Amino acid sequence: MSRAELDDRVRSAIEAVVEPELGRSLADLGLVREVRTGPLGGVRVEVALTSRGYPMAAELRTAVTAAAESVTGVRKVSLDFTVLSEAERERVAGSVRSVPEGVSPARAVYAVASGKGGVGKSSVAANLAVAWATEGKRVGLIDADVWGYSVPQLFGIHRAPTAMNQRMLPVPAHGVGLMSLGFFVAENEPVVWRGPMLHKALSQFVTDVAWDDLDVLVLDLPPGTGDVTLSVLELLPDAALLAVTTPQPAARSVASRVGAMARSVSMPVAGVIENMTELVCADCSARTPVFGSGGGTQLAAELGCPLVGQIPLDIQLREAGDAGVPVVLSHPDSPSARALRQTAAAVRPVRRSLLGRSLSLTPVTR
Repeated sequence: MSRAELDDRVRSAIEAVVEPELGRSLADLGLVREVRTGPLGGVRVEVALTSRGYPMAAELRTAVTAAAESVTGVRKVSLDFTVLSEAERERVAGSVRSVPEGVSPARAVYAVASGKGGVGKSSVAANLAVAWATEGKRVGLIDADVWGYSVPQLFGIHRAPTAMNQRMLPVPAHGVGLMSLGFFVAENEPVVWRGPMLHKALSQFVTDVAWDDLDVLVLDLPPGTGDVTLSVLELLPDAALLAVTTPQPAARSVASRVGAMARSVSMPVAGVIENMTELVCADCSARTPVFGSGGGTQLAAELGCPLVGQIPLDIQLREAGDAGVPVVLSHPDSPSARALRQTAAAVRPVRRSLLGRSLSLTPVTR
């Protein structure tokens, strides 16, 4: 094989690498500056980064090096990073997709809600997002629980998003694009906001973030029936509700109010998810319904929707949340992970009814 042929093969392999923040190949973004092979199988590669403080340089270095080393004849790879000029950044930023208000960036939008805190809603939302991503879907997750944001902890990410052309890039983690208020505030800093500020923040997370053409967008809503749910309806009119409850009557009762509110504003309910259905013993795998039974089934009957999942509580689920790696990845064979994957597979897209909605129609005069 000639050196020119080896150059071409190495370049092709490297250009196929996906840039982790924008989710596009290095070829599409034009980030591969140079590929030069030497006489003894050495390869020198130069790749441009989108910013000086590029947060995923280590991940990109690993991926580019592995791609080059996969080519027969390559023995050693030397990789150098440079930074795009302002003109080059504007070119790349021009290809970043923007989403106008009222238009969903995804084919399916699920708002994960609960009537009260402490039922594991955020853990369910995070693991559903990752479960869909492992199926090959393009998934985004918005942490709309602005007072009790937990997505940064659940995914092990604690950095601000990168900005490009006045838009934020979703923070990638475990195959999912993330956006959370927790990326912008100091740890343990309280958020004391009311309706208008909440709506503006959520609006920015939808319209000012460069979401790719998503298959699924998941929103982790605050517990209860407050302003955020109404903002979701305005910003994402095709969103469907996933109501999370435990088997307890108290949790089911307050979750029914969330479902009732959704129904009152013509928001479809895609399903009920019963979390902490049973406690799985770490030693003997015995299952104990410590929170009672039947809450999820009763809630689904009340709301006229399917019970799409029953998630047991096991030690792996708790450990995964603390470690920042969702349990469907860290312990895929655990009872909770299997149940979460089954739940993700059971959720079906639904569309919001036109009943009770204002239609913007212009009369035609003849």
